[in-house]
This record gives sequence, C-alpha cells and structure tokens, in this order.
Amino acid sequence: MPPMPFLVLLVLFCQFWLAPSAVRAQDGQPMVSQCQLIARSLPGVVFASFQGEGMTLAQADAPSVRITYVGHSTFFIETPAGVKIATDYNGWYKPPSLPTVVTMNKAHSSHYTLSPEPGIEFVLHGWGDDDAPADHDVVVGDTYIRNVTTDIRAWGGAMEPDGNSIFIFEVAGLCIGHLGHLHHELTDKQYADIGRLDVLMVPVDGGLTMGAESMSRVVSRLRSALILPMHRRGPPIGQFLDMFGEDFEKVFAENATISVSATSLPRRPTIYVLSGV
Repeated sequence: MPPMPFLVLLVLFCQFWLAPSAVRAQDGQPMVSQCQLIARSLPGVVFASFQGEGMTLAQADAPSVRITYVGHSTFFIETPAGVKIATDYNGWYKPPSLPTVVTMNKAHSSHYTLSPEPGIEFVLHGWGDDDAPADHDVVVGDTYIRNVTTDIRAWGGAMEPDGNSIFIFEVAGLCIGHLGHLHHELTDKQYADIGRLDVLMVPVDGGLTMGAESMSRVVSRLRSALILPMHRRGPPIGQFLDMFGEDFEKVFAENATISVSATSLPRRPTIYVLSGV
C-alpha cells in the first residue's frame, strides 16, 4: 500500500489537533497554530496546492468549508462540523442563519455592533476592551480562531495601536485569514505571526483602508491560493486587479458562495470575486 500523501496526513492531523470543543484553550495554555508553525519552520517557502490528475480518493474526500460573501467586509463561513462564523459583523448585513461566532473591527460602524443577537455564542472584538491588545485564542467545534493585531488610523489622523485585528480561522486543514480594516503594510513580525494563509479576505477599496499598490504588496507577500476581495464599492476592484500580473488568475463568480477544501485550492494564486457589494 503506498504511503498516504503528505497533504492528507496534514489534514488529518489538523482535524485531530483541533478536535471538537467549544472552550477557550484548555488550562490557560494557548493552542498551537498549524498555519503559524509551518510558516515559521520553513521560512521563504511558497506553498503549493496538490490537485488534478493523480488525486487519490482520500484527497478528493477532503472536507470542505463553505464561504458566502454577505456584503461589505462580512463573510459567512460554514465549517464541516457546522460552526457558523460571520466576519466584521455589524448586525445589518445579515448572514443566511444565526452565526455561532462573530468577529468585529471598530474602524467604522459598518464593521461592528455593540448589540449582537443574544443567540450568538462567541463575540470576538478586534480591539482591546481593557486598554490591552485583543488576544483571541479560541476553539469552537472544529475551528481554531486566533488574531493578529495591527494599528488603525483614528479619525484625527493619528495611528491607534492595535485597533484592528486580522482574524485567522484554522479548520479542515485550511488557514483562512480576514485582514479586517487594515491601514498599513504589515511588519515582518506580523507576517510571521500570521503564518500561512490559504484563503485571504482582503479589502480593496483603494483608500479607506490602504491604497491598491500597498494592499497588493501585502497580498503578493502572503501568496494565498484563494483571494476573496471585500470592501469594494465602486471602481476600486478594477484598480486592485490591475496591480496583479499573469502570476495571478482573476475570476468573477456568478454567485456569492464558494466551497473550498485543502485539496481543491487553485494551483495558481486566484483572485476570486464573489458576487455582491
């Protein structure tokens, strides 16, 4: 019997490590991020996707994560175990059903609400509520959720330390990242803290967050397989796409939902524009 492919072993290990639960990291000890560890142990590596001809049955059966673009910067993530996550949740961009988890950022009222529905089990603020940076390290079902803080531009123009969070969702062997309301290019430490991202949700407004050129440098360095633009009202989506050459595939989807697994990631980095605004 031939050895099991490395990627399948990795998927199975991640599923075992992130076994279902709904608690903060046990005994006060932080969970170990598989996405972060891999990135740190193999510096400079560009990660490849394995799919197409020669795919084994085990690879073809890899569990999928369903992602729906609700609007603005809100995505609705549904995991194989049924965990439902809404990003940058504001209470008026309504996902298809009540989320289990919501994440928020405070740059504008369209990215958060202080009155979430009572049935939401986990409300994760991207800003610190006690003058300390937000620090999330949570396991919910089959999903491990963590954050990396970045500075944010305040209304007066000054930068507020740690006012934004990049939320990272590790599930089904995938590393899914949402950049939030990113206002500056990332530091080397922040790239290391983020680690590998297979799926990247990126604001492409071209100014309210960052200019298209600066954001394109962040996207190029993260080198995610699947890039989902958000925060994209008006023409900036075209300006953003123009920043990328033939190394990136560009697809305009006919609907707002995509299902993705560790073995269905595109071979070439793909900017996938889901329908919606």
